[in-house]
Amino acid sequence: MTDIRFDDKVAIVTGAGGGLGRGYALELARRGAKVVVNDLGGSRDGTGHSDAALKVVEEIEAAGGTAMSNGGNVAEYDQMADMVAKAKEKWGGVHILINNAGVLRDKSFAKMDPADFEFVVRVHLLGSAYATKACWDLFRDQNYGRVLMTASSTGLFGNFGQANYGAAKLGLAGLTKTLAIEGAKNNIKVNTIAPTAGTRMTEDLFPEAAFEAFAPEKVAPGALFLVSEDAPTNVILGAGAGVFQSSYVTLTPGKLLKGDDLSVEGVAANWDAITDRNGEIVPQTGAEQSMMIGSKLQGG
Repeated sequence: MTDIRFDDKVAIVTGAGGGLGRGYALELARRGAKVVVNDLGGSRDGTGHSDAALKVVEEIEAAGGTAMSNGGNVAEYDQMADMVAKAKEKWGGVHILINNAGVLRDKSFAKMDPADFEFVVRVHLLGSAYATKACWDLFRDQNYGRVLMTASSTGLFGNFGQANYGAAKLGLAGLTKTLAIEGAKNNIKVNTIAPTAGTRMTEDLFPEAAFEAFAPEKVAPGALFLVSEDAPTNVILGAGAGVFQSSYVTLTPGKLLKGDDLSVEGVAANWDAITDRNGEIVPQTGAEQSMMIGSKLQGG
C-alpha cells in the first residue's frame, strides 16, 4: 500500500483538545500536515474553559510536527473566520477541515429545556456550518478542499434521551449531501463520519473495559481517508473499534395510487407495496425522488 500523506496541507480540527479530535490532529501532523488545533476547552456540556488545545500542540511539536492552537468558539462565526484567516496568514492556506467539536446535554425530550435543545444544535450543526463557511471561499479559490462532518448513530438511527443531539447530527448528514454537490466543481469533497469511541463524551455510556476496544485511534484511519487527496465524496462512514461501515439514505420504488386508492385508506391498504425495498436506490441528489415519481406516472 502507498502511504497516504498530508505534506503541504493545512488542516483545522475543531474540538481537538481531547478524544477523537486529538487523535485526528496527532495523526494528521504525523503524516505531514500543519494542524490548527481548535478547542474552546469547555466541559462536556459546553461550560468552562481550559488549555486543552495548547497541550495537544505541545504533543505534536514534541513529535516533530507543526501546529498552532486556537480557542475559538465554533458557535460564533466571526471566531471561525478569524481562525481561518490566521491559519492562512501563517501557512498560506487551509485545505482540510474536520468538524469534530461537540457537546452533550442529554435528557428525555419531556424533561429537556428548550435552551438545551437549542444550544446542542447550535454547537454541532451551526458550529460545523460556520467553520465550513469560513473555509468555503478559500477552498473554492484554491480549487481544493476536504471537509468532514461528524454525525452519530444517534442522528442516523435514534437514541433515547438525545433528541437535541440526534437532530443536530442528522442535520449534519444532510448538510454534507448538499455541500458535496455544491463543492464538486471546485474539487471540494465533503463527507460524514459517524464514530463510536470511548471519550469523555461517552464515558458514562461505555463500560470501562470497552474504552480500550473503542479507542479514538481506531476511528482516525477512516476520518483521515475521508479528507485525503483521493477521498470519495458524499459518504456516510460508520467507525468504531477498527470496524468501518457505510450508511445510506435509500428510496423505495413506491406505489402509484389512483382513483379510490388515492386516499388515506388506500395508503393503508398499499403500505406493504409502498415500503417494499426491492429495487430501492441510493439517490445522489434530491431530484431523483421527483424523477422516480415521474417514471411511475409514465408507467415505468
